Formats: sequence, C-alpha cells, structure tokens
Amino acid sequence: MNELNYIDVFAGSGGFSEGFLRHGFNPVAHIEINKAACFTLRTRAAYHYLSAAQQIEIYRDYLKGKINRKELYSYIPEKIFDSVINAEIGKDNDRIFESIDRLAEGRKIDLIIGGPPCQAYSKVGRAPLKHKKDDPRTKLYIQYGRFLKKYQPDIFVFENVPGLLSVAGGTYFKNLKMYFRRLGYCLEAGIHNAFDYSVIQRRVRVIIVGWKKSIDFNYPDFPVSEKKFCRDDIFSDLPPVGINEKRRFIKYYNGSNEYLRRYGIRDDSGFVTQHITRSHNQRDLVIYRFAIEQFEQGILIRNDGIPDEMRTQKNVTDFLDRFKVVGPEPHTMIAHIAKDGHHYIHPDIRQLRSISVREAARIQSFPDNYFFEGVLEGEFLGPAFQQIGNAVPPLMAEKIANKIKKMLCLKTP
Repeated sequence: MNELNYIDVFAGSGGFSEGFLRHGFNPVAHIEINKAACFTLRTRAAYHYLSAAQQIEIYRDYLKGKINRKELYSYIPEKIFDSVINAEIGKDNDRIFESIDRLAEGRKIDLIIGGPPCQAYSKVGRAPLKHKKDDPRTKLYIQYGRFLKKYQPDIFVFENVPGLLSVAGGTYFKNLKMYFRRLGYCLEAGIHNAFDYSVIQRRVRVIIVGWKKSIDFNYPDFPVSEKKFCRDDIFSDLPPVGINEKRRFIKYYNGSNEYLRRYGIRDDSGFVTQHITRSHNQRDLVIYRFAIEQFEQGILIRNDGIPDEMRTQKNVTDFLDRFKVVGPEPHTMIAHIAKDGHHYIHPDIRQLRSISVREAARIQSFPDNYFFEGVLEGEFLGPAFQQIGNAVPPLMAEKIANKIKKMLCLKTP
C-alpha cells in the first residue's frame, strides 16, 4: 500500500517512533519541548539517513568523537531534520500546525502516536512527585485531541501509565474517552507489560488505541514473546567500569549473545558508546554495598531498614525502596535516574556503582547505536538519563507498530 505517514507528539527521544520506523512508517513530524531530546531525534535521523545511504562510517566517526555534532549534521540534508519540531504543545500549536502542514505537502496523516508526560497520573514516585491539585499535565490529552481533530488520522496510539485509568476515581480517563468520541473516534485501553514484548524490564503501561468510528477496527491482540531473557543478557558483554567513567566509547568485553543478536541491540562496530557513569559519595557507596549484600541473600532493603549509622536520609515514610539493586528482571526505569542512581544499583559488588547510561538504555531496549544528546556536546549524563527514563521502549513500540500496520493495510470502511 502507499506510504503510511505519522506524527509523533510528545516525542521525547524517539523510542516510540523507532518502533514505527522499523516497520516502514514515515515520520512527518516529531514534536518535543525538550531541546536535548530534539538533538537526540536529529542524531537518530542522521543514523537512519547514513545507514540507508551506506555511509554508516560517518556516523561511527561521530560516536567515536572523530567529528563533532555540527560536522555530522553537515552530511545530512536539512529537510531530514525539519521533521523535528522543538515546541511546546498547547502553547505553540499554531506554529506546530503550520510546520506540519508544510512538511506533509498534502499527504494524508494515517496515524498519530505519543504519550503526554505521565507523572501526574503515576501512583509510584518519590515524595516530590506526589500529585498536586489542578496539575495541568492531567489535561494534556486535550492537546493530543487537537491533533486528532486537525489531521483526522485513521488510527492513533496513546501511551501512558496505568494510573491514567484510575487516578481521581477514573475521572480523567472518562473525560478522555468522552472527548475523543466527540472527535469521532472509538477507543479501547489495555494494560501491557513491556517484559512480555522482549523488553528486559517490568514496565507496565496502558496502551490506548483509537480509530475512526467509520472504520471497522477492534483493539489489537499484541502477541507476547514466548522466550524470556534476563538482566545478564544485556549486561554480560559490557566491560566492567567504576564510578565517574567518561570514555566516549569502549570495546565490548565479551562476545554477543542470542538476545543482543535477535533484537539488534549490538551491531558489528565492535564498540559501545555512553557506557558512562556518575560520581558517588562514599556514604552512598556504603549503602550500595549493603544493598547488594542483602540482595545476594534474597533481601530487598527498605529505607527504614538501613542501619541508623549508615542512613543518609531522614525520611523513612516515602519511597521506601529508594535504594534498589537491578534484579534479573529489572524494575521500571523512571526519569528520576537523571537526579541520582540510588534506585538502579548495579548488581556487581566489585563495580559498586549505579548503572551506566548504556545499561539504562539497554534496559529500555535501545540499540547501542542510539546516541542520547545533551543541549551541549559532552553533556551526556543527566539529559541522557532523563530521556531514557521517559521513553517508550523501542521493542515494545515495534510490536505495537507491527499490529497497527496490519490493521491499516486491512482497513475496510
């Protein structure tokens, strides 16, 4: 069939979009407020362009630091980057719509994907993330709907946390359903665990799929992966590193394995980038050692169970699993990892650190050639961790994209 065009709203670093790109969808626009994430989207676009042009060595030179970002971008036609729109949805809608109209060049928008920031709906989080009254983020679905109203795609996919269905007694979800139905769409929601779709992470998300009332669609059945993998499948080939590791790239420590090959995590470059780590103070490292020792005995420590002489924080009522070792089936990656790594302690006591940027990216199923940018070159820790924590895992997105493509190919008005 003809090319399937989509818009990615609240695009982040592009994890959701990556899954659809892998199934041949054409991105007309990515809209994202965060400037660093927009650089990541542009760099990923450069990767796809150079890969298709059989000039991947240029991209690898950038990963190794042989050329800078400006030089990398100089090899890419400007129109490739035009699809990345750095703007605030809601505040800048007129400018966004004008840009999309120009980029679409009269082509039909078949699909809209994206998920508004989820913290306002989340039931899990640290004390500062507790819900505040009248949080404007709870109504960002209205802005999503404005894209549906203008571009009238046949189908949309909306990702968020399960709390969307139940927070405030389910009021937000009820309002969302009524609003989208007024716009002419049927919709259903399903709760899915990324672990069932080859992502090595227990990450539960709600996936809302909506379609025009005039089209005979049903909520898709996403087939789960039969074979399960674990943390060691994504950690075992990465070289041991200590705290404050800042090398631009590093050679793999071990050969590849079934998981890394099957899902394209590793390529044939022979090196990995952004296997970099943050600094830690000695008091936190004492707690890390204690947490790992307890973990090896099958005990998950709670903040109120840390010995008084060791504890660094007085609060023993909120977020009791503040210090947490990454287990064989890693727990949910959240954006707070940008602030500290206490919730993601590496299980190897000999390394005694929190996980690296690349390890976090692998937990989220990003391939090793996915490079996370900062606003400034060399600013790779905080911005990278934030983008990774907020992302839709590409492997989960790929499974969704596969079913959505089949639905659109079989569309019967």
